[in-house]
Amino acid sequence: MKKLNVTIKLELSVPDDWELVQTSEGGQVLKLPNNQFMDIAIEPLFATDPEETWASTEDDDVLNDILDMVESEDVAYEFTKH
Repeated sequence: MKKLNVTIKLELSVPDDWELVQTSEGGQVLKLPNNQFMDIAIEPLFATDPEETWASTEDDDVLNDILDMVESEDVAYEFTKH
């Protein structure tokens, strides 16, 4: 078995009221209005508390709004040896 590293770099234009917040595990997530948080992994994930369970949206309009914010995307793939 080999490992695949995937590096995704996105540049987005986002509303001025979005903020970066730190989680207890040292990661960063976005704080959105209405007391909602978003983490972008392979797809945007949302939560009402950054320490709780994250889930994708089932609302296509929300997903499309987020995807429309992407101004550029750069994806790199690299296999690494153990």
